[in-house]
Amino acid sequence: MKINDYRPLADRMRPESIESYIGQKHILDIGKPLRQAIEQGSLHSMIFWGPPGTGKTTLARLISKSCNAQFLTLSAVLSGVKDIRTAIDKAHQYRDVYNKDTILFVDEAHRFNKTQQDAFLPYVEDGTIVFIGATTENPSFELNNALLSRLRVYVLKPLSEKEINEILIQALTDNVNGLSKHELKIDENALLKLSKVADGDARRALNLLEIVSDFAENKIVTQELINNVLKDGSLRRFDKSGEAFYDQISALHKAVRGSNPDASLYWFVRMIDGGCDPFYIIRRVVRMASEDIGNADPRGVRLALDAWETQERLGSPEGELAIAQAIVYLACAAKSNAVYKAFNLAMKDAKELGSLDVPLHLRNAPTKLMKELDYGKDYRYAHNETDAYAAGENYFPDDMKPREYYHPVNRGLEIKIAEKLAILRDRDKLANK
Repeated sequence: MKINDYRPLADRMRPESIESYIGQKHILDIGKPLRQAIEQGSLHSMIFWGPPGTGKTTLARLISKSCNAQFLTLSAVLSGVKDIRTAIDKAHQYRDVYNKDTILFVDEAHRFNKTQQDAFLPYVEDGTIVFIGATTENPSFELNNALLSRLRVYVLKPLSEKEINEILIQALTDNVNGLSKHELKIDENALLKLSKVADGDARRALNLLEIVSDFAENKIVTQELINNVLKDGSLRRFDKSGEAFYDQISALHKAVRGSNPDASLYWFVRMIDGGCDPFYIIRRVVRMASEDIGNADPRGVRLALDAWETQERLGSPEGELAIAQAIVYLACAAKSNAVYKAFNLAMKDAKELGSLDVPLHLRNAPTKLMKELDYGKDYRYAHNETDAYAAGENYFPDDMKPREYYHPVNRGLEIKIAEKLAILRDRDKLANK
């Protein structure tokens, strides 16, 4: 075989029919809308959204083959508007000559900018092309509404270990495109190890199988060989700017809010295992301490900050244990979002009511002129009042009706805070009669 003829195992093992396609049964089982559209040759523009290695490109090719359509591809990483126009011209010519459809497959469609995405609109509208896009990012965030409204979104899921195992067995038994002609020997446990570490990515699984086959002595693949191939890096699905990243930090936050320390720890170590910066996590943990625990247990913020300092001083893994301690504490602590809600209400008033003047009695009066202008006049110094509280005093702008933003919850320390505020507000009512 010539060097230029080499094709990776993952490419050689692409299925040739929908029947031989493994995975995505939720959209491809008999009777499902996409399966029916393929079988009936009824094409429509669509977007495949899912993690790498879940079969997006393969599925687009199989749809084209099943429907006997011209198949053109563009990569959003390498292509521009000029390339789009060239593809559209080919689609026009193909329809004029053969009166058949053209599928334009756009890989990593989320990487096209607004102008490039707009260039597809008229040709999707008039049927010049059937647009099939592939993206690993949430299309509702990454695609223009105008283009997205013309596409049907299909969500592709990570493949199960069983499905990955089935794909690997095919590669080992296929004597045309697979590895069977190399008489590769691999025991069941080693194969299961490859299926597991692939983490739902068929391309990764096949690439790993091809790598270990190249290093296998006497064509025997052992778990030890697989461990040696894997030891230089994590294979978990994680992208610090992608959908999985935000899904996982959301899961961590919600587990803490939901008072589940075990799930909180799981999502924390998932992110660390995937290569997330611990300082990003601890910043979010400090936010959780204020937003969801608040004054029900003010120690939460201090513990989170202590974990931050530990990470700065000791690094990994000692610092990560301190972060785990803070996460577990916050998950178990009494919960209150009263300050968070009060903050948002106050922010809303600040934005909507404009720049209301500070009342004269609350203004500072460091100069003679300010005193002559009544700055600070009639201010009541709280420490000189009974219980250090100036009952009935107004601390809001004169043109603003006093608000009650903060409503402590009946949990943790806020029980005591609520009792005190109730007493003080009763005194205000009596003083203002």
